[in-house]
Amino acid sequence: MAFAMLAAAPGWASLDAAKAEPNLEKRSGLALDNATRALQSARDAYLAQGDMKQVGASLLEVSASVELAYDSLLQTHKIPSRSPKYFKKAEIETRGLLRRIDDLREQMSVDDRDALEKVRAVVQKVHESLLEGIMGGEKKE
Repeated sequence: MAFAMLAAAPGWASLDAAKAEPNLEKRSGLALDNATRALQSARDAYLAQGDMKQVGASLLEVSASVELAYDSLLQTHKIPSRSPKYFKKAEIETRGLLRRIDDLREQMSVDDRDALEKVRAVVQKVHESLLEGIMGGEKKE
């Protein structure tokens, strides 16, 4: 019973741990792992209890985690097409998040999808930016 309560609790502590990581590339990975856990928490809260308050909090954590991951990669000042390792990892993970978001969307009532759509837009924007950086190379002015 206690394990179920811990699993349903929001993982803000995990996001704080990611923020505390001094290595920006590792911070990005930790933040994306947290986004995956938060999305699973939102899914569990919706399907098990229909608790929209918990779903909303978890979805906000997904957005914050994805944005932290992307910002951390940008702070490395590396060119994604020349050093693609962590950028590609983030691109793959955000693509997976988008698939999981779409799966949850199909399971949700039409009335409950608004918060999920906002999160999907954030993840989609980050995913496209990562992909553009990897494939686009340097911008010439």
